[in-house]
Amino acid sequence: MSDAALVDRSAPPADVGRLRRRTRHRLWFVGVVLLGALVFLLVEGLGSSLNYFDTVAQALAHRATLGTSTFRLEGVVVPGSIRRTPTGADFSVAEGHLRVPVHSTGSPPQLFQSDIPVVVVGHFAHPGSSLFLSNQIMVKHSADYIAAHPRRVRAPNGTVR
Repeated sequence: MSDAALVDRSAPPADVGRLRRRTRHRLWFVGVVLLGALVFLLVEGLGSSLNYFDTVAQALAHRATLGTSTFRLEGVVVPGSIRRTPTGADFSVAEGHLRVPVHSTGSPPQLFQSDIPVVVVGHFAHPGSSLFLSNQIMVKHSADYIAAHPRRVRAPNGTVR
């Protein structure tokens, strides 16, 4: 049987127009779904790649909401609070009069010391606790960062390292 025999040439032209419209509507629907999926992936990808952190005051204010989820905490290392441990270091970070004790595992960075701004990655021990369990310490030592964010944490003695 030939291909010509399979084509129904008796179909009225209105059916052909309806068929084309239905195909066009399906293509639009598929295009909108694909565009929506692409926008969703871009928003999720960019949102998760940004490095947000909470200051000591923000973290303490939202402690119940944060619970034991992992986040970045920014503060100044309290002078005299660093105690080296076999697994890392214990110290406190502060913002003004607010303090959070930190138990950190892993080797602190070489520039880690008292009275400098740091960002620690971790979580509160439990939702009601102020003890922060950290597995990473990041030392902020760029003058460009502080110039770009003058209201953020700065060493109490005014120095920037």
